[in-house]
Order: sequence, then C-alpha cells, then structure tokens
Amino acid sequence: MAITSRMAWTPPLELSETGTGCRLSLGGWAHGEGETLQRASDQLIARLLDVALRFRTSGYNFARALGRPSMADVSFVWELGEIAAGGGDIRQRVFGFD
Repeated sequence: MAITSRMAWTPPLELSETGTGCRLSLGGWAHGEGETLQRASDQLIARLLDVALRFRTSGYNFARALGRPSMADVSFVWELGEIAAGGGDIRQRVFGFD
C-alpha cells in the first residue's frame, strides 16, 4: 500500500521591496511591512492572527464588495484560527516549515 502525502493548500506568499524595507503579503488576507524580512514576517503573522481569530468569533462575514472568498481561503483561515485557539504557532502553517 502506498502512502500519499498531501500538502495543505496555502495562499501565495509574496515578497516585494518598499522604499524602507520589504512587504510580505499572503494571498490578499494580510500583509506585513518592515525594515527587515523578520519584522515584515512578525507583522504579517500578527495581522493573520487577528483575521483568523475574528473570523472564528464572527463567522463568515465578508464585505460583499470584495466578493466571496474561495472555500480553500476559508478553510485556510479557519485552520489558522484552530491552531491559534489551541495555543499553537501559526508560523509553521503559514511559512510551511516544521
């Protein structure tokens, strides 16, 4: 019997330069900016935590003007909220490392 490994879907992570450092964004859900990649990463994670935990408490409330998010997006954000609610670190899930 073959064992199949299936990676969980993650929105695209984008890195760009700014006039004072860099910007790290994740699939339009959140971004972080900083003089270093570490600071941008820290800000991104803080914003994702805020989004994920608000999502868990308020349910599926999205601005109609933005359109409906995909089920993959909803599942990803929900998973981040589950990890955070359980006391875990979402960095592993967001950046894909163990």
